[in-house]
Amino acid sequence: MPHNDQDSAPNPEFLPLHNICEFLTAVHIYTEEARQGKTRSVPATHYCSHVSKDLRQCLIYDSAKKDARLIGVEYMVPRHVYETFDPEEQKLWHSHEYEVSSGMLICPKPSSFEPDEWEKAELEAMKEIMGLYGKTWHFWQVDRGDKYPFGMPTLMGSMTEPHQGSLDELMAERNAEYGVHHSDKAKRREGIEKPGIHVNGDSWWKEAGKM
Repeated sequence: MPHNDQDSAPNPEFLPLHNICEFLTAVHIYTEEARQGKTRSVPATHYCSHVSKDLRQCLIYDSAKKDARLIGVEYMVPRHVYETFDPEEQKLWHSHEYEVSSGMLICPKPSSFEPDEWEKAELEAMKEIMGLYGKTWHFWQVDRGDKYPFGMPTLMGSMTEPHQGSLDELMAERNAEYGVHHSDKAKRREGIEKPGIHVNGDSWWKEAGKM
């Protein structure tokens, strides 16, 4: 299909892509392993759009490179929406409190912004994300070397406690790629109020007795 490399904007026909306005990176964990008290994770690069004030949808890739593989999707809602869900539905969603407070989740700085300017913008974004709940499905287990998206979709979540995995190890490659460090991000975010996690959120860790 013809493509104009001189125009970096999405083609006019690709309307849903025009709404992508947020670029996030973190790691996702496999919930089946988490239920057994184990942490198996994979880097997750998010490109998100706001469907409405109370709903975000994100395309999840294995990197931010041009040839990145689409490995999943994530939906995010604020707590007041999450609380309207059936209790069994709530158990499929994960919190973002630790992702934000630990510095695991970042918005990589665009080249057009100065560092201090972007830190302020990112901090404001994290204040909102802190209280969101996400439902995430991955279709492609690239971390085990799958060449294609085999098998059924896998429900994913996030770490919620420091003992679930070493961020120094998990974030090393990401930190180096974007010239950041999760501990610096965590320090900057110490003033963000933690809303607390709903009793049904992150259900896999609770089943394993890891929360």
